Amino acid sequence: ATLDAKEETHISAKLHSHDVILPKRRLPFSLDREANIRDISREEHKFSITELQFRQYSHRFAKFLQEDPNNGDKGYMVRSLYFDTLNNHDYHDKIDGVDQRRKMRLRIYRTDNKFARLEMKQKEGLNQRKRSLNVKRKDAELICQGIFTPLLQYNDAFALECYTLLTSRCYVPKAVVQYQRLAFIANGNNTRITFDRQIRATESNFDIFDDQLMLYPVMDDFNVILEVKYDGFLYSYIKDQLRQLDKSSIASSKYCLARAATLS
Repeated sequence: ATLDAKEETHISAKLHSHDVILPKRRLPFSLDREANIRDISREEHKFSITELQFRQYSHRFAKFLQEDPNNGDKGYMVRSLYFDTLNNHDYHDKIDGVDQRRKMRLRIYRTDNKFARLEMKQKEGLNQRKRSLNVKRKDAELICQGIFTPLLQYNDAFALECYTLLTSRCYVPKAVVQYQRLAFIANGNNTRITFDRQIRATESNFDIFDDQLMLYPVMDDFNVILEVKYDGFLYSYIKDQLRQLDKSSIASSKYCLARAATLS
């Protein structure tokens, strides 16, 4: 999203302040900081690993990478409501391997969140571009019902773009996906390594704030999805660890896993 004049002036003032020291590389960001980064473009690779490999590699990465402060003892919950067109255009684009495609989702990390994050994720060549907007809980509750008019209340170009896309292409709620994530952060390049497990879904209840949401497993609990995300290049010490996996990256999609029961 393009910065408005006020934001540009604020950022410019910070950069010219004497008490600000600019790093040569981008600093690592945590979950909370990433939530405030509205436009991220980076390369992503996914690997399917076993529960044993998860325990081995999470232990290794913990030795030389910074843990996401939200990890706690067992990681943190991620719950997303995915939207798609009436004829499931985005689902089929992913299954067919279309090079330029998108996903629309509404995401929370706790059911008592006061806001949700509306995200548009676009595949652009090797990179994944993710843009986001925080929306108030009361607005998110309407969006969960496929009512997108609350987006018109936000004085934001990305909100208007999302509203136009969602309404003109007849997007509707399709599936909720939930999983447990353990995340690690490396200095620079927006490098982030995540382990996603206990992947669950539902296509019958779209209320992401529901504490009693009934979910079913879409992948065996002994399988874990390892994701490596970075901007530009991947550090050699991380590459060395991934080589030891002796696995090729996969084109896995949690949304597609959730829809496979009804669309396969």
